[in-house]
Amino acid sequence: MLSRKFDKINAAPSILGFGAMRLPKLYADKEDIDYEKAEKMIDYAYAHGVNYFDTAYPYHAQMSEAFVGYALKKYPRDSFYLADKLPGWLVEKREDVDRIFEQQLERCQVDYFDFYLCHALNKEAFKNYEKLDIYDMLAQRKADGQIRHLGFSFHDTPEALEYIIDKYPWDFVQIQLNYLDWERQDAKRQYEICQSRGIPCVIMEPVRGGTLAALSEESAAVLKAADPSASIASWAIRFAASLPGVMTVLSGMTTMEQVVDNVKTMGDFKPLSEEEAAVLDKAKKIFLENTLIPCTGCRYCMDCPAGVDIPEMFKVYNNYLLGKNANGFIQAYEKMEDSNAEFCVSCGNCMKHCPQSIKIPTLMEEIRKCYMRLKNK
Repeated sequence: MLSRKFDKINAAPSILGFGAMRLPKLYADKEDIDYEKAEKMIDYAYAHGVNYFDTAYPYHAQMSEAFVGYALKKYPRDSFYLADKLPGWLVEKREDVDRIFEQQLERCQVDYFDFYLCHALNKEAFKNYEKLDIYDMLAQRKADGQIRHLGFSFHDTPEALEYIIDKYPWDFVQIQLNYLDWERQDAKRQYEICQSRGIPCVIMEPVRGGTLAALSEESAAVLKAADPSASIASWAIRFAASLPGVMTVLSGMTTMEQVVDNVKTMGDFKPLSEEEAAVLDKAKKIFLENTLIPCTGCRYCMDCPAGVDIPEMFKVYNNYLLGKNANGFIQAYEKMEDSNAEFCVSCGNCMKHCPQSIKIPTLMEEIRKCYMRLKNK
């Protein structure tokens, strides 16, 4: 599988990375990982050239790191690259950095991380890193060989990115980038900031939490007409990977079918041609005629103190916006029982953690009213 060389990176990570954020689960309402299914997915990806695996402290209710450590333990340590992240929001004092880092090494059953990130930085979160000089602590870990490459993942404005990226000598940056957010959330400008400084990018949310794998019928038809054999998701993956300066495109895969499709797309990777880019732009414009909630399903907003399953509620509503299937929306809404929009108390706690800055309580009220309107027709 393709890998790209960068001055700041003494490694050869695969252009496709395996994100361990949305692994198959044993139970619909719990984060427990289905080890049998998930391990088979990891094994297939590894066997087909994927060597970059990404996890984080909070993924799957703090169970992702342990699974990744278990799944990769059978392979030679120098045959894969492991990325993990420091949850800065849990750091109250400098000692917390060491405690969490050692815990992560133990969970992952490794002696070092190839890529280590300050997780989900924005302007406000970065203040704590500056206050406690956290970068210096991580830089010492790098000097000691426990971190090979040091970077950060980012959710904020281009201006905030410029401040953070210029503050320290980072090796790489992980940004949210896809063809929908290219202009809508100024992903283009963020990408250009990294490019201008010669810092390679890891791309997250290339399919925007699955949204770009399930386009409206009209926009999907445009892509299928151009290439009947290509999946809808493959267009989004290729868009991100076609950009110079992109080191790895992460995909948070949930099923073996997704793994097989992504490996097929990236195993013989071909950048988008000008003609294909024009086709994708046409499909995007059709898709944008539907106004969707920009939720990626990251679940940083959870757990809701009132019990609302916020990402699932947005997913149900977005499906309605795409297909206008009123009966399907009503059934899905009612199936959520005690976790639908009706139970939102507008406390606003969720908005403090949303990387997309979604006005969650306002939208929950909109969803509730939509349900009532359709139900009473």
